[in-house]
Amino acid sequence: MDIDLQLIWLHLYKIGIAFMLALPIALNREYKANGAGLRTFPLVAIASCAFMLVGMDVYESAEAEARIMYGIITGMGFIGGGSIIKSGGRAEGTATAAGLWLTGAIGLSVAYTRYEIAIVLSSIGFLIFQFSGFIKNAPSHSVDT
Repeated sequence: MDIDLQLIWLHLYKIGIAFMLALPIALNREYKANGAGLRTFPLVAIASCAFMLVGMDVYESAEAEARIMYGIITGMGFIGGGSIIKSGGRAEGTATAAGLWLTGAIGLSVAYTRYEIAIVLSSIGFLIFQFSGFIKNAPSHSVDT
């Protein structure tokens, strides 16, 4: 059994970054929504990162890595679809579904050492969740004619 401690630390470092970048979104969802939150969002980010890291280590072709990435993207859509509930004529949970997909993208970005993309995704995702409610719930000022 050959264990590369340096590789373990590198993967722990990357998975830790994915975890940390998912936390702002997770904390927001935990306190503002009734669904996925503090456990789910970081798990999605670290799992996406881990699947891609394994694929990058095991396969040497870009095509094989692309297939893994496609699988992760599709899987995130499936998980997100499970958070959408149709109630009456409305669909609820679409923002949570999109947020789960976003944290999957954070994990993939970190796996490829594209920290700048992961940081931008985390920041914009948090800002959207944090402040879009004010705009969405603002009273409309339409005039009846």
